[in-house]
Parts: sequence; structure tokens; C-alpha cells
Amino acid sequence: MKRLLFILALFLASPAFADEFITLASTTSTEQSGLFSYLIPLFKQASGIDVHVVAVGTGQALAIGARGDADALLVHDREGEDNFVADGHGIDRRDVMFNDFVLIGPKSDPADVRGVKNAKEALRKIAEAKAPFASRGDDSGTHRMELRLWKAAGVDVAAAAAPWRRETGSGMGPTLNIAASLDAYVLADRATWANFKNRQSLEILSEGDPVLFNPYGSILVNPKLHPHVKAEPARRWHEWLTSAPGRAAIASYKINGEQVFFLPDAMVR
Repeated sequence: MKRLLFILALFLASPAFADEFITLASTTSTEQSGLFSYLIPLFKQASGIDVHVVAVGTGQALAIGARGDADALLVHDREGEDNFVADGHGIDRRDVMFNDFVLIGPKSDPADVRGVKNAKEALRKIAEAKAPFASRGDDSGTHRMELRLWKAAGVDVAAAAAPWRRETGSGMGPTLNIAASLDAYVLADRATWANFKNRQSLEILSEGDPVLFNPYGSILVNPKLHPHVKAEPARRWHEWLTSAPGRAAIASYKINGEQVFFLPDAMVR
């Protein structure tokens, strides 16, 4: 019995149990772009703290944070982020990085949107052509942006039931796979698209509209509302992301030589 207890004590004291970690609720785009597999080892090397990522849509990430089931968030829906902080669930929201959304579609381009710079005009043309469109449909930051664009284009996809628009309820990678299989249009963040291998006939058809700007914010879950959160290690992650080493790491991450995340001017200190 004593020997068993001694072995158990050694097991619990092993590095695997001694490692400190935080839980980060974040978006599928930050995971599926490969960014976290690049950033987290650098942060762990600098701090000794690991980061366990729960990759979901931004709406789900905010809900996880509101329940106190994460220590920090890294998400991309500014309105939702501001509401999260205003409601007392989060503190110290900070700009971290940005990229942009792009409208992707088949090379055949049945809606004739290639080169259209105005995103809402491109979506209006897709709706008029009733061309297949794959939507995240998961309350993610990308899905929220898509719904805002449909509204701006004067297209009520909910009221029309839009049979040409298929909601996948999935992350960015699976939705791109469905778009590729259907030769459908799809809105995606540029980083996940850059890391997407199964492109088949898909290509970027419309980009560059300022409305497609896609900022990411880091938020700490409020320890006063959720005393059990790992406030100190979460703050170390939060501070590192916006420190010189963290910003340098974000800016240096590339996919096939292409930089896919950029630092807002306001973050340059």
C-alpha cells in the first residue's frame, strides 16, 4: 500500500501534472489557419504556461467565456466583444491583430462577381443568380459578418429560406470543403483560405472592400464574476500577445511565404 501511494505521488508530481495551463476559447479560423500551433509553443517556452484551445465560432466562444468555462478569449466580432465586456463577463479587451475576409467561388463564376470590389454588390449578384452559397451558419465572427453583408445588400436570406444558400453549422475548414464539393460561393477569412489545401475549382473572386476588415481581440474573463478562472496565467498570455515578442511572432507567421495576420497601427508601441 505504501509503495502504491509512493508511486501515485511520483506520478502526480510528474511534469505532465506540474505543467500550468490556461483554457482559451477562440475561433476556428485562428486554429485552422495554423496560427496557434505556431504561437503557443513560443509562449510556453517564454512562460512555462501551456494554452489549451477550445476552437469554436466566436458566438460560442463568447458564451463559453460568459459561463466562466474559459480563462481568456481570442475572437473576432467587435460588437459582440464590446457587449461581452459591457455585460461584465470580460475585462481589458485589447486589439491583437487583423486580416480580412474574402469572397471565394468557383472559377466558372455563375454570378459574375469576379473583380467586384463592393462586397454587398457581390452578394446581391449571387442572390439574384441563386448560385450555390455555403454559409457557416454557426454564429461565428465570419457568419455574423456574412449576415451583416446580406442585410446591407437588401437580401433577407431568412425570410426567403434561400434554398441556394446552405448553412453548414461547421467551422471554416469544413465549410470550405463543402463549398469545394458543391462549386459554391463562400465567405472566408484570408488566413484559413491560405492554409486550405482542398481548393478544387475555388478561387478568390472578390476582395478589398474596407467593410471586410477583420480585427481580432483578446479578452480576459472577469475573475470577479468567475473567481475560479486562472486569472494570473491568463493575464500573462494576454500581456504576451500584445508585447513586442508576441507581436513579432504574430507578424512573422506565414503560410507559403504569405503573411496572413497583421498588427493594427494602434498596437505599435
